[in-house]
Amino acid sequence: MRKDLEPPEGSIVSNAANTNPANANTDANAPHANAADTRVADMNAASMSVLRTRGLRKEYGRGDGLVRAVDGVDLDIGAGETVAVMGPSGCGKSTLLHLLGGLDRPSGGEVSLNGRRIDDIGERALARMRRTSVGFVFQSFHLMEELTAVENIELPALLARRSPRAARRRATALLEQVGLADRARFLPSALSGGQRQRIAIARALSNEPSVVLADEPTGNLDSAAALDVLRLFERLHESGQTLVIVTHDARIAATADRMISMRDGAFVDETRLSGGTGQLGVFIGLED
Repeated sequence: MRKDLEPPEGSIVSNAANTNPANANTDANAPHANAADTRVADMNAASMSVLRTRGLRKEYGRGDGLVRAVDGVDLDIGAGETVAVMGPSGCGKSTLLHLLGGLDRPSGGEVSLNGRRIDDIGERALARMRRTSVGFVFQSFHLMEELTAVENIELPALLARRSPRAARRRATALLEQVGLADRARFLPSALSGGQRQRIAIARALSNEPSVVLADEPTGNLDSAAALDVLRLFERLHESGQTLVIVTHDARIAATADRMISMRDGAFVDETRLSGGTGQLGVFIGLED
């Protein structure tokens, strides 16, 4: 993150120190001032981040069988930013997403959401955080097959103890937003893959989360359905929704503000992109 704090007052009086005996110890105090400046800068960066990790690790097994699925990851994601994490299968990107969303516990390091550490909180608090502050979108949709589209969307709001009327009102508005108002009473089995994924995205937005985490959201879709989903993500980005999208497809990652490449559990490259081209389908090769 950028650390563009203005210099503290003590650092702009060096000339006065030559003429004012009261400032004779300014240089001697400089190391302490620099250390304080660094701490303030770190705190400022943390306060601007929706999601922040430091030294994040997830390990499985031990000894010769030790697997470092996530290996010392530092990450800052700002409000309204779309970040894509790209890498081959097995590189640790889905594990990282689960750690960011509190679906799994890290082996070490820190995860903070909206300035609050979530890696060391209790299970009840973690579950509450997932319900209210994080929206999840999965490759396989994970809809409740016995619930209609509108019931699937309103479920997180009901679990967060919103009134049934407020939950249904929000779900109805989200159905309009994803272009499926006419499918409100349909069961998932009566919907196409693209429609089910759009319902899943609407469900992720039910509680107006701070961040939406999407794990291969177009992985099970054909090109036309994938384009519909990506256009929806683009509209969410334009509205200021913070998004983290994990993918192995460079075309998908190229629509983000920032693309991070991951391999063997670690970040190996980061690229700032323009994002939001306005010609999304052409840009990612899904349209002629």
